[in-house]
Amino acid sequence: MESEKKMDISFIGKVAVVTGASSGIGAAAAKALANAGAKVALIARRVDLLRENAASILAAGGSAAIFPADITAPEEVRQVFSEIQQELGSVDILINAAGFLANVPLLEMTVEIWDQIINTNLRGMMLCCQLAFQQMAPRKSGVIINISSLSGVKNVEKFPGLSAYTASKFGVAGLTEALAVEGRPLGIRVAAISPGAVDTLMLRQAAPTLKPMITPEDLAELIVYMAGGTGWFLSGTNIELFTNN
Repeated sequence: MESEKKMDISFIGKVAVVTGASSGIGAAAAKALANAGAKVALIARRVDLLRENAASILAAGGSAAIFPADITAPEEVRQVFSEIQQELGSVDILINAAGFLANVPLLEMTVEIWDQIINTNLRGMMLCCQLAFQQMAPRKSGVIINISSLSGVKNVEKFPGLSAYTASKFGVAGLTEALAVEGRPLGIRVAAISPGAVDTLMLRQAAPTLKPMITPEDLAELIVYMAGGTGWFLSGTNIELFTNN
């Protein structure tokens, strides 16, 4: 039954770019997209983990290539998207899963930590979206899925020490809505997923008291559905997943 479900959506011939592909949600999304036939470009800073994940995809019969980069650096983002286009083809699907979380109370917050969180979670996402738009617009086709968080949803419980992370995720929600509007006449779909606690190393390190009820692999199944043709109506939406106890 599981194999039949995976065959429902096919990305054969499509180029999928996944940021944050070294671990967690990004790694799971890259594998799921490759299982559906996509040529997957894995972006992250950790070269060793990228190689491991790409090797796993290749061993399973999928297509994967690694493109180490820091998405907070504009020149690196431009370079890596150019390399992807040259080596794999123009981007059809972009999954923005890169993220950074630090538990720091406001009284102890430094500008450096604040900037690291905002630049990774929001500015880096904008840079990747911009480069993807440039490759998608001429073909009037493309899908972008931004991984956000319930921290960026109004009237949901917030936690001390996560002010920068929360601010960044509210920014992701707004960026997604705005880009969905800009993308509509260009044939580009943009949507977001805002999960609660997902069982990742980042969560366990930053908020160990939260008890996740969803795995990165669970979330990857939703990402594949949203990126497929059957998810066309979800453009502009922010799917909120209340997944913690």
